[in-house]
Amino acid sequence: MNSPIWDPGQYLRHAGHRARPFTDLLARVPALPAARPRIADLGCGPGNVTVLLAERWPDAHITGYDNSPEMLDKAHVDHGGPTSGAGRLDFTHADLRTWTPAEPQSYDLVITNATLQWVPGHTDRFPDWIAGLKPGGTFALQVPDNIDAPLHALMRELAATPRWKSRLADVLRRPDSVPAPGVYLDHLARLGCTPDVWQTTYHHVLAGEDPVLDWVKGTGLRPALTVLADDPDARDAFLTEYRDLLRQAYPATPYGTVLPFRRLFAAAVKEA
Repeated sequence: MNSPIWDPGQYLRHAGHRARPFTDLLARVPALPAARPRIADLGCGPGNVTVLLAERWPDAHITGYDNSPEMLDKAHVDHGGPTSGAGRLDFTHADLRTWTPAEPQSYDLVITNATLQWVPGHTDRFPDWIAGLKPGGTFALQVPDNIDAPLHALMRELAATPRWKSRLADVLRRPDSVPAPGVYLDHLARLGCTPDVWQTTYHHVLAGEDPVLDWVKGTGLRPALTVLADDPDARDAFLTEYRDLLRQAYPATPYGTVLPFRRLFAAAVKEA
């Protein structure tokens, strides 16, 4: 799967709902080893949740890493620069399939939010990332854990139909893109960490017309939209078919459209 082209504006249309899991993850991160911590945010996107790190640790040097030029540009413009406590927030390009801390034991916190589902075999990267933590530092992650939910299952089923198979069948996220919770716990424990692993299902109440389609256009649908970008008629036809399926799976109610969304979390403290 090639890297999708991201649209920060579309992604941020549901920023409040998307930020909620990050704040819940952040609440489980304990005190960090250094008084002026060094923090890495892997897959920072447009920086709207990276800035929450600066609110909790205003004296920290925080670097957001991402491989999307569009997301990094938005993050730089909106959030880059000094923080309120004489810390710093900056953003730079990185491919998480290969990114490794420049020096061992250089970070107090390595955190990643709604990103690792796009990195095949990402648990194989954990040894390098944890080696980059200081003793007593924390590695924290959150990933969507709903690849079996209708919004993904219907997308894959539609992409596999005769009309779309040749263009889209191998484009979307694989059903095994996020391991089971116990797999994360085992990897982290074997790497010398004390892991706290849990799942939460949010029930987002979304407003507007076809809000589930609008949601997924900012995330899971990006690979398909990227492939079909040069064929607007095909793109619109695919979106129409997918929209009709979503309307049945997620019916509107008088108070909005409910999107159940399960997420997986881990906060692992490295042995001091």
